[in-house]
Amino acid sequence: MDIKSFEDLIEWARELHAHLSRCLSECSTKNKEERARALLTYLSDHEAELERITAEFEQQADSRALKTRLYDYLNDEHKAIKTHRTCDDHYANLDFDSIVREVFSFHDQLIDLYDSLAGKAEIPEAKELAESLRAMEENEAMRLARQIGMMDDV
Repeated sequence: MDIKSFEDLIEWARELHAHLSRCLSECSTKNKEERARALLTYLSDHEAELERITAEFEQQADSRALKTRLYDYLNDEHKAIKTHRTCDDHYANLDFDSIVREVFSFHDQLIDLYDSLAGKAEIPEAKELAESLRAMEENEAMRLARQIGMMDDV
């Protein structure tokens, strides 16, 4: 996807969450570990919720912020975000801890991207939007960490 504006960025992030949700769901029945299957199911549902939350930013954000061009300061950072792009059996072959590491790495990369964009934003509305996206990702990552910690305790 060619990202030229914050509106494009939000759509791209929404699609990443949707894609990850589908991949995790497809692998949830194929993993040999019971804990990993439960984790994949939970993570799939969580990513679907993040897809929905991210879409709300498109509806609620300031129109000037959404139209703000990113090509001057995005520097292809969005292409550096690593996620398993094809829905093969990748997550079906990982253990619980490896799945957790990959999903948190994905969220950390998004948080870093939003943080970078907030620091480079030239108008207050764009800065606020990037900071709101970052805060949402951070809060959801913390919630995810708590939930996974409880799963790990069981």
